[in-house]
Amino acid sequence: MAHPDLRDVVPSEAVQAVHDGHEVWALTLLARARDGQPAGSLPWAVLERLRGLLLIHVQREVEGTFALERADPLLDAAGVERPGLEWLDSGETA
Repeated sequence: MAHPDLRDVVPSEAVQAVHDGHEVWALTLLARARDGQPAGSLPWAVLERLRGLLLIHVQREVEGTFALERADPLLDAAGVERPGLEWLDSGETA
């Protein structure tokens, strides 16, 4: 599992939106949270990766793949395990 402190950057509202079946709203919430982080930071990369995975989940594969290509190298360079959609599916953010 990725660094536990990084779970704190995932908005609980985004987790709830996924549980409620409102993936597009969750994408918006993740993007807003990501934009509130310094570009290229670990929190930014976590949010961008989750956003990318969710984009792929809602069949916006190209956008999602580009998001993963931006986020994954940052996570790998920091030695942080890449979070998966289970962060949103589990209902846990902290």
